[in-house]
Amino acid sequence: MTSQRTAVITGGTGGLGHAIAPLLTAAGFNLAVTYIVPEEAEALEQHLDVGEDRLFLRRVDCTDSEAVTAFMKETADKFGGIHVVVSLVGGWAGGRDIEVTDDVRFDRMVDLNLRSAFYTTRAAVPHLRRAGWGRIILVGSRAAFDTPAGQGAFNIAKAGVIALAKTLAEELSDSAITANAILPAIIDTPATRASLPYADYMDWPKPEEIATVVEFLASDASAVISGGAIPAFGNA
Repeated sequence: MTSQRTAVITGGTGGLGHAIAPLLTAAGFNLAVTYIVPEEAEALEQHLDVGEDRLFLRRVDCTDSEAVTAFMKETADKFGGIHVVVSLVGGWAGGRDIEVTDDVRFDRMVDLNLRSAFYTTRAAVPHLRRAGWGRIILVGSRAAFDTPAGQGAFNIAKAGVIALAKTLAEELSDSAITANAILPAIIDTPATRASLPYADYMDWPKPEEIATVVEFLASDASAVISGGAIPAFGNA
């Protein structure tokens, strides 16, 4: 158990997590990271130059409220508290107008993008309050404002993420805990390229560029920013 600050990154073994995690460890944070794919967890562990005393990896379905709550408690018990929460779990599915969007697709988008963020923050807030200082960083999307046709379920779920960040900011305004959402247009990761094989990705923001925004929001210097919906579009 240590008194240094601890950051939780849910869904932190993907392309964006690989960029964020080194910045937070370099800033002195312990890390607790959830994953689904074991190979991704192994790759992140090899990517980071930290030992088990500063890194806690756990397979967690973040759409399962009990599993998320248990993970937060395990993290707080291991490291002595939780101070930063970065919610990266999410996914995209398009190609359907709302009138032909089936329940499975709608539920999947809400579960991955909104329910996971809700369960994560709900479970984390009591630990942040006990720590007396905290940063909540969610990932929304420009699509919540642009609302492109053919991906209504995703647009709606990401709009909910922004509302969640703003609500948390209001509810936590009596504390030293902030809550913000960053809004990428798209991020240049292998998974995104694979899903859009014919797109021009030269102007897409790189994970490392988005990660610097997260690094700032996780710092003491961001204390005056809460309830923000922060664009991270690049030239996309």
